[in-house]
Amino acid sequence: FGHPWLLQGDGKMSKSKGNVVYADDLVDYFGVDAVRYYVLHEMPFENDGNLTWELVAERTNSDLANTLGNLVNRTISMSNKYFGGVVENRNVQLTENDAAVDADLKQTVTGTYAKVVAKMEELRVADALTEIFGIFKRCNKYIDETEPWVLAKDEANKPRLESVLYHLCEALRVCGILLNAYLPTTAPKMMEQLGLDASALDLTKTTYGAQETYTVHKGEALFPRIDVAKEIAHLKEEDEKRKAAAEAANKAKAEAEKAAAAPAAEESTVDFTHEEEIDFDTFCKVELRVAEVRACENLKESKKLLHLTVFDGERERCILSGIAKWFKPEDLIGKKIGIVCNLAPRPMMKGKYVSEGMIFAADTAD
Repeated sequence: FGHPWLLQGDGKMSKSKGNVVYADDLVDYFGVDAVRYYVLHEMPFENDGNLTWELVAERTNSDLANTLGNLVNRTISMSNKYFGGVVENRNVQLTENDAAVDADLKQTVTGTYAKVVAKMEELRVADALTEIFGIFKRCNKYIDETEPWVLAKDEANKPRLESVLYHLCEALRVCGILLNAYLPTTAPKMMEQLGLDASALDLTKTTYGAQETYTVHKGEALFPRIDVAKEIAHLKEEDEKRKAAAEAANKAKAEAEKAAAAPAAEESTVDFTHEEEIDFDTFCKVELRVAEVRACENLKESKKLLHLTVFDGERERCILSGIAKWFKPEDLIGKKIGIVCNLAPRPMMKGKYVSEGMIFAADTAD
């Protein structure tokens, strides 16, 4: 089986059109698991898939930030608030309605493993992910049905409240195990917040009720919400630059082919791709300085970016530069490099870092 096309907007990706979306760029903005989830979920078996910056951002917010991330955050927060972070599986006298609600949640969780296996046997990865996220949606509904915040108002309801939070933790544990194959960075973080280590990510441990006690820990948001309008405005600007460059390259190629077909001139020439002309005053707005690299490290979130701390004679600033392929961090410390120091600061990695400039460097024989 060969999968269908991954489309960009309403057409196939093409370097000549300048509409290619690169995986490294997506990962730099959204993180690897968000990209994995989008591509796996939005490329259904036997159907073309559509990939745009807007769609990845919207899916990250709706499924990963809202459905998954918010559920984990609510569960951990309530467990900490009402029980100091420790909840146990206790035998509680239940009303008929409470018993039915608990049974439905348990049935949803326990039935998902077989459904996921069946979907994967047919290579229907998107459908398998949908089954797993069905548990998250059922858990959110379970919270609405049980209303933990209401139970917390009466001390007599404390056993039932603990039972509710236990069921949520147990459902998240099983979900984490099932999710690990698809989101291998996120699943361990889920387990860590549930107070479990990586050994808990074991497909033989998906039996509901296998974990009796949870000691939860508040962690960073799994998927912070993205300001879609703000991010997309910037990304569209970058896309337009790429398209303009592609058009210029196509024009240059056509001119080169035309020149090659013409009679040979006495002197050979090289065709270059040019940006639009600027006047001297515009050029003078670019502020160039020499800066010393005081610290440099690889980013775990990106294979191509280095995180440099440079001193420009006035202050230290952080710059993210896509040169990890050519330079090792330890080789740059102490070096003096040219920087453009009046570029507007650019938030990257969903705002985790801010790049305050651009370096220019060359890989030469000496």
